[in-house]
Amino acid sequence: MSNDNRLATIGVLVAADIRLFFLDRRAVIINLITPLVIAGLFGLVFGGGSKAPQGRLAIAVIDLDHSKTSQAVRAGLGAEKALEVSDLDLATAREQVQKGKVRAAIVLNPGFGAAAGKAFLGAAPKPRVPVLYDPSQTATLAMVQGLLTQQVFAAVSGDLFSGEGGAKMIDESLASLDSQGLSASASTDLRELLTRARSLNQRNRADAAAGAGASGTRGGLSTPFELTDEPVTSGRRPYNSFAHATAGMGVQFILMMGIEAGVGLLLLRRRGLWLRLRAAPLARGTMLAARVGATAARSLVMLLVLYVGAMLFFGVRIDGSVPGFIGVALAFALTTAAFGLLVAALGRTPDATRGIAIFATLVMVMLGGGWVPAFLFPEWLQGISAALPTRWAIDGLEAMTWRGLGIAEAGAAIAALLAFTLAFLAIAVWRFRWQEVET
Repeated sequence: MSNDNRLATIGVLVAADIRLFFLDRRAVIINLITPLVIAGLFGLVFGGGSKAPQGRLAIAVIDLDHSKTSQAVRAGLGAEKALEVSDLDLATAREQVQKGKVRAAIVLNPGFGAAAGKAFLGAAPKPRVPVLYDPSQTATLAMVQGLLTQQVFAAVSGDLFSGEGGAKMIDESLASLDSQGLSASASTDLRELLTRARSLNQRNRADAAAGAGASGTRGGLSTPFELTDEPVTSGRRPYNSFAHATAGMGVQFILMMGIEAGVGLLLLRRRGLWLRLRAAPLARGTMLAARVGATAARSLVMLLVLYVGAMLFFGVRIDGSVPGFIGVALAFALTTAAFGLLVAALGRTPDATRGIAIFATLVMVMLGGGWVPAFLFPEWLQGISAALPTRWAIDGLEAMTWRGLGIAEAGAAIAALLAFTLAFLAIAVWRFRWQEVET
C-alpha cells in the first residue's frame, strides 16, 4: 500500500471512530460537564475569582489573665483580617480544635501580663503561652505563632510605656538591679535605660489624664515594616484559581478518556475484531496509527471545549501565547492517545486494566499538581512530580493562561509531552497483542 493510500485509510478510520464517539451524546455531555463542575468546585476551594472573599482562619483565645496586656493581645488578634477570633473556655476550645472547627487556640494563663512585662525588661523568666492546634494544619500553627508574637510585643511595650502596670514593673526592675549579678557598666546602662522608660511612662500617663491624646509610644512598639501582597501573574488581570482547577481537572478527565479508548481496544480484541481486521489489506502500523489519531482528535476537541466553558463560566483567559496554548493542548492530546494505546498493550482483561489504569491516572494527576498546586509539595516530592507527563501538561496550560508566559515557555512542556508520547508509543507497539492471552 502506498503512503498516500495509507494516509487516506487512516483518515477514514479516524473519521469513523470519531463519529462513533459522538453518537453517544450522553457520554459526550457527561465528559464535558463533569470536569467543568469539578474544576469550579476546586476553584472555589482555592479562592475563586479575583473578587471572591478569602476565608479567615478560625482561632480561639482563652484569656485566663484578664489583664490590660492580655486584653490588648486579644483585641490585636481580633483586628487581624486573616483571623476570625472567638472567646472560649479551655475545655470548649480543646474540643473545638479536636473536631477541626477551630484551627488553633491560644491560652493566656493567669499572671501572663505581669510576667511578660518583666521578661521584656529581662528581670524574669518568659511566661509560657500554650497554643492548642490541629496537627494536620502545621502551616496554621506557624501563622498563628507569628501573629501572636507581634501582638504580644505591641501590647507589652504599650503597657510598659504608658500603663500603671508598666510603671510598677519598671520600679521593681530598678529595685532588683543590684541583685541580678550584672557587671558595674551593664548595671549602670540598664539603670539609665529603665529610668528613661519610667520618665516616658509618667509623661504618657500625664498626657492621657490631661486629654492630650496619643503621644510618645503610648501605642507600644511595633514591627518596623509593613508587608504588602503582590501576586505575580501576567499583569493583565488578578490570579484566577479557576485556571489552575481547569488545568488539573482537564488533564485528569482527558486521561480518563484515554483509558476508555485503551479499554475499548481490549474489548474489540476480546470479540476478535482485531484479528478480522488484520485479514484485510491493512498494515499493523496503519491500524494503530488510526486509533491513536482518533483518540488524539477527540482529546484535543474535548480539552478545547472544556476551556471554552471555563472562559464563559469562570472567567479563565489565555493571557500568554495562544499558539503556545494550542501546542500544549495538542501535545497533551497525543500523549493521552499514546497512553490509551499503552493501556491496551499492557492490559490483559478490560475489567482489570480499567481499575489499574484509573488508579495510575489518579496518582499521576495528584502528584502532577492537578488537585493541589505542585509548589506546595515537599522538595523530594516535587522531583518525582517533574518526571510525570501530568505535571508538564498542567504547568504548560497554566503558563499559557494565568501566568501569561510566552511560546518559549510552552516549548519545554511540548517537548516533554512529545517525549512521553514517543516512549508510550514505542512500548505499546512493542507489547501490543492482537489476541487476548488466557491467564
